[in-house]
Amino acid sequence: MKPMRILVVDDEIEFVTTLVERLELRSIEAEGVTRGSEALQRIAEKPFDIVLLDVKMPGIGGMEVIRKIKQEHPEMHVILLTGHGSAEAVEEARLAGAFEFLMKPVNIDELLRIFRLASSD
Repeated sequence: MKPMRILVVDDEIEFVTTLVERLELRSIEAEGVTRGSEALQRIAEKPFDIVLLDVKMPGIGGMEVIRKIKQEHPEMHVILLTGHGSAEAVEEARLAGAFEFLMKPVNIDELLRIFRLASSD
């Protein structure tokens, strides 16, 4: 079985670095970027199974990024992550095609469970 390929997108560099390391320790291929524009560029260069995407980022925000991803790669699962959730944000994420919407801080075991669900979908 091939390892999952995850792209972590968050403007918090320490969060991205730590999460990528933790995923790699679990035999998951993970890369991280800190801007929405970088995420779109990486996705154009190589396929990912799942994108873990922060909603609030400078420049291109998470909602705009998910719309672009879903337009060009409708099969790609996107999990949105935020520290500032609301019912409206959750609904907007679902309409944009998000697989899941999670609140920070996220538990690594819960995140892995959701990754497994998305990869088996």
